[in-house]
Amino acid sequence: MDTDTALAWVRAIAEAVTEHTDQLTQLDAAIGDADHGTNMHRGFSAVVATLDGSRFTTVGEVLTKTGTTLVSTVGGASGPLYGSAFRAAGKQLTDPVVTAEQLLEGLTAGLEAVQRLGAAQPGDKTMIDAYRPALDAFDKALRNGGDLVAAALAATDSAEEGMRATIPMIARKGRASYLGPRSQGHQDPGATSTVLIFHALAEVVSG
Repeated sequence: MDTDTALAWVRAIAEAVTEHTDQLTQLDAAIGDADHGTNMHRGFSAVVATLDGSRFTTVGEVLTKTGTTLVSTVGGASGPLYGSAFRAAGKQLTDPVVTAEQLLEGLTAGLEAVQRLGAAQPGDKTMIDAYRPALDAFDKALRNGGDLVAAALAATDSAEEGMRATIPMIARKGRASYLGPRSQGHQDPGATSTVLIFHALAEVVSG
């Protein structure tokens, strides 16, 4: 991945978020504050505007700027969580071009940042339930000899499975946890937006 690919990835995320804003809002209306879609749309719109006016020499600079912009423009939990993920990933990726293995290291640092901030674990009905299996699949694909395209596609498939697995869960973190058993039967909006991020990556690297 080079800086152009990183920029294309973030722009693809923004397009996906715009396309799915209503869906994310409806999912959040069922178990949250009904603002996840609008918050994500506002944040990634600001990201694209910021990236369009900037120059970058490393992949990490692109991701760090993305994260910083999300933190400063997105309310609720999603700004700090996604912002921290992108910033942590960016700090790991200091080269103009990074390998698939290096990208995995960055994405893993992003996951660790999210877990430090939100204290969520797999099974808590959060974005972690899509993010963790995505990274496991990414890693497995690379260890089996796959390239970045194969790893990103595998990560997307596993993220989608993790997203669907949140439906029967009882939320243990975030606003949804206040509902207790009433949070069952609803897909987690954070897991859903996480899928959009990995799908955008797969789309861009696949051409």
